[in-house]
Amino acid sequence: MQLLSRIRRLLSPSRQPAAAHTPIRFDYAPRRDGRPDPGEIVWAWVPYDEGDGRGKDRPVLIVSRDRDELLGLMLTSKDHDRDAADEARWGRFWMDIGSGPWDNRGRPSEVRLDRIVPLEVGSVRREGAALDRAVFLQVAHEAQRVRARRPR
Repeated sequence: MQLLSRIRRLLSPSRQPAAAHTPIRFDYAPRRDGRPDPGEIVWAWVPYDEGDGRGKDRPVLIVSRDRDELLGLMLTSKDHDRDAADEARWGRFWMDIGSGPWDNRGRPSEVRLDRIVPLEVGSVRREGAALDRAVFLQVAHEAQRVRARRPR
């Protein structure tokens, strides 16, 4: 019950806007120790944008860690190149990061740059893979650029 209340607190509407506007520190510190670290793609449950309690188990790029709280950017295997203008109209921005061992079918992935996902370390189910440092730095640069353009 305590875990459920903590998850509700993390996902409450009052928490989401704060995460959307606070400065994000992008660290790159993957370690093969079974614990989620910045720079690693892990699997976790991510709520849908609607905030209605529904969500999906999906890969997440961890960008920052503070004790038992993580900040991440969700991934998808859906290609948004053809609908980029429509996605941008809704405030969603994506970047191609290629394929890797986080997807067992080897599909190319895109990372969503505009939505920071707060996670608890205990909610992460498995370590997928460390993202290449150069790609991580590109993601950090683009995510910061997208966040700088957003109205506060």
